[in-house]
Amino acid sequence: MSSSTPDVSIVIGAYQAMPYLRHCLASVEAQTLGAGRIEIIAVDDGSTDGTGEYLDEFAARSAVRTRVVHQPNSGGPSGPRNVGLGLARGRYVFFLDADDYFGEEALERMVAMGDRAGTDVVLGKITGVDRGAAKSMWKQTVEHADIYFSQVKFTLSAQKLFRRELLVRLGMTFDEKLRTGEDALFTMEAYLRGNGVSVVADYPCYYLVGRDDGKHVTKSGSYELRFDSARALMDLIAEYVPPGPERDALMVRPFVITLLPQFGPGLLKQSATVRRRKMELAAPLMERYWTRGLALRLKVQERLRLICVAKGRTDLLLDLLRFMKEGRQPEIVRGRRPARLFLAYPHFGEGPALPESAYRMTVAEWVGGRRIEPPATMRSSLIGRALRKAGRTVRGVTPAHGARRT
Repeated sequence: MSSSTPDVSIVIGAYQAMPYLRHCLASVEAQTLGAGRIEIIAVDDGSTDGTGEYLDEFAARSAVRTRVVHQPNSGGPSGPRNVGLGLARGRYVFFLDADDYFGEEALERMVAMGDRAGTDVVLGKITGVDRGAAKSMWKQTVEHADIYFSQVKFTLSAQKLFRRELLVRLGMTFDEKLRTGEDALFTMEAYLRGNGVSVVADYPCYYLVGRDDGKHVTKSGSYELRFDSARALMDLIAEYVPPGPERDALMVRPFVITLLPQFGPGLLKQSATVRRRKMELAAPLMERYWTRGLALRLKVQERLRLICVAKGRTDLLLDLLRFMKEGRQPEIVRGRRPARLFLAYPHFGEGPALPESAYRMTVAEWVGGRRIEPPATMRSSLIGRALRKAGRTVRGVTPAHGARRT
């Protein structure tokens, strides 16, 4: 084997990964980038199902340079990924889950994009296999995606191509204290501190596999772990992005994807003790990071639920959740001014606890099976105001910021 520096170090943390590991490793061998330009660092995290033995067999016979590390179970994906990252020698690093697999041209296309654009993170299109996968960020291939006002902030899993020089220079590792959301924290830091993000959307680079046994790390753990994850991501965003439209745009991710599900219809079945504890955990996050600019970027029912949380009004929140669980649709109300539409969820027009402005449509909504756009004059005014505050011009894509803000 050649001792030259590989283009890509593929880090695979593997725990009880059979039989999925076979397809995973076969997809690495099939890469059009070529075996001589790839290395694998596989970390067997205390498996007892033959995962470790299969990795050793693969390393002995494969043309792809493969190093296998065996260690006691660490309890999560961060430890194995950090071990693999510490051993990586490639120009780029890709964190491949042992359940998943590549499209044949994935690494060739992503490396070419990173080299051409000079970016530190490259996103390859993800396709779900027997499970869902995010879709909004794969509409077009771009060399420099806007991390604030595009959809890339909604894909923060670790399955990306990272320039290793960035990770080494910043001393970046996965936070092993977090039991969920550690990949979101790692990826967001690379977005914010790196030299830009590219998107390869015209080829299915990564296949995200739904296991037959349903064992996915993201589904495990208590609700308190989700608050830990939300807090860590919000704190990171606040550290590197000053208050304003850009911070608000990024904060949509932890508020809607991590925090808000804790206050969904499932709360109706939970005890008063759990409800009270969730409100206690959310209170400092709402006080610290909830802003009007963030609220305007949300759908009405999202905004209303979070306002209830911010005000500590569990009673109003439960009324909203019952309305949602019953599948009822809010009436569309035109305001006194023609340029305003409201969605009449529970307690609309009843008083200051949930003011009329909280029910105003500011983003597109689906109501009764129809997509409803907010009035164009209002929407353009909101967007224009945000962009002017950020000192931006209206473009399809703009370069992401890489330097730390002070």
